[in-house]
This record gives sequence, C-alpha cells and structure tokens, in this order.
Amino acid sequence: MPRLDVPIVVVDDARFSNTMIGKTIRSGGYTNIRHATSASEALKLLEEAPADILIADWLMPEMDGLQLAQRVRQIDETGSHYTYVILLTAKEGNEALSKAFEEGVDDFINKSEMNTQLLPRISAAQRSVDIVNRLMKENQVLLDANQKLRNLSTVDSLTGLGNLRYCIRKLRDTLKHTEGREGATCYLLLNMSNFPELEKRLSREITDQISMGIGRRLRQLVRPLDVVSRISSYEFAIIMHVADSGHCVPSSFKRLFESLNNKEFKTSAGFVPAQVALGVVYADKKTGVPDAEAMMMQGKKLIEQSNSAGKIVIAAYRP
Repeated sequence: MPRLDVPIVVVDDARFSNTMIGKTIRSGGYTNIRHATSASEALKLLEEAPADILIADWLMPEMDGLQLAQRVRQIDETGSHYTYVILLTAKEGNEALSKAFEEGVDDFINKSEMNTQLLPRISAAQRSVDIVNRLMKENQVLLDANQKLRNLSTVDSLTGLGNLRYCIRKLRDTLKHTEGREGATCYLLLNMSNFPELEKRLSREITDQISMGIGRRLRQLVRPLDVVSRISSYEFAIIMHVADSGHCVPSSFKRLFESLNNKEFKTSAGFVPAQVALGVVYADKKTGVPDAEAMMMQGKKLIEQSNSAGKIVIAAYRP
C-alpha cells in the first residue's frame, strides 16, 4: 500500500505542464505535493523541507533537469536524506539515458507516456527511497551513538591507559584531596620530543608500537595508585599524591626519566630510541591548590624548558 503523504516536489517552467503533472499525481491519491516553476525555486523548497521524490522537466531555462539533479545530490550530501529524482523528457535513446543516470538521476519518463507511467514510477520510487532513507537514518543513529561513546570514553584505545578526559577528572580528584587534607599533588607531563621526526621516517604502525611501549614502561615505573594517561599522540601524564611537596624533586623522578630516554623501545622495525622531556608541577596548601586545567597549562610551559635543557624541570604551581 503506497504511503500517500510522501513529500513530492514538481518542477516545470511551463505552468500548464506543471498543473497537469500535479493533477496526474493527485489522481493516485497523493496529497503532499509542492510545485516550482524553476530549478532555483525547487532548490529553495528542498532547503526548506526535504522531498522524497523530485519530478522535473529535463529542458528548463537557466538550469536544466540534469544540473538540478547535481545540485539536489549536493543538498542530500549535507544530511541523512536521499531524494529520488525523476526527469520528464522528450529525449530518447541510450545516450540520453546514460547521461541522465551519470548525473545522479534515478529514473526518467518520456512525456508521451506520462499519463500511464508516472504513477507506477512514483510507487516504485517510494519503495526505493523509503528503504534508502531508513538505512541512512539508522546509520546516522549509529554514528551519533558512536560519537557519544567517544565523548564519554575515558580510555585511550591504543594503550589502554586513561585519555585526556580521564586525566583531567583524576587530576581534579587529586587536587580536591590535597585541598581537604595534607600532602601535595604532583602532575608530571612527558613529551616525546622526537615524535615528529619519527613520524616522518617510520610508519604509523611503528610509532604506535613506541607509544604502547612507553605506556607499558610507565606502568612498571610508577606506584600502584599513581594515575598514568596518554593525553595526546606524543604526550603522557602521571598524577601522584605525595605526603609532602619536598618529595617533588628531580631525584624522585630520575629513574623514570632515564628509563625512558636511555632504554630503546623494541618494535617490528628494530629498537627505536625515544627522546622524552619531563616537566613536573606540584601544588599543596602553601602554594595554593589550582584547578586542573591551570596546573596542566603550567606543565606545558615546563616542557619547553625541559626540551631545551635536556633535563627534568620542576616547579611549584604559580597562579
């Protein structure tokens, strides 16, 4: 049973033809029909509200049916919708048919056969477009769901460590703990400074293996309750809560720093060295407890110094 409220747009610059097409469609019981007397007017109608079926004359001034079909496809690309395009024409032959299909036309009817062919073609078009649009909507639902999952995810898919979102959340929790009790929060930012150079000469597979190696090594080097995250393709962060800010000194992190810089990482392309800069920011009640983003921003600044000096750079948080 055809859906009689299927949205249809009819475009023909000849008003008499336009009226006759509409009359033929209505004789089949269809009710949701809009009319346009030019291609530009039809495009405006489609921008206002999509149509499932567009019926257009092939030969029109300014923009013909084929050009209109091209524009309709461009509109369709911007949304989860497909418009079934039927052209009415006096043209005949395989060449005309091939040209129409190449330009994105779905079907065309010879004007001499319109009275007998239009309604059956509309019925067939409706079945096809309903299937296509349902699949496109279902696909969009899946895409939206995947995007929501990505937005909610706190796990770095490559290393299994926390991601940036997880890092921020954990840093906020640790700072809140420091503010309410004793001790200090240490935020360690590790930057693989030779990553851009490695990307140029090694495949993505190899650089991923290096990143995974860094993640594994960091987990082995930190305490069980310390938080390790991969916050970008070339940056890792560690969040620690220590009993006293006096523990936030270079010697406390020397083993970690040297292990990353002095021991190469095994990959399928052989052993590859990493050059890692390390900036450490700490905060306690004496320094004032900042928000997580401010602390991370200061860590970024220390990384620049660590890269230049080739050593660990540590600083108390400064507003």
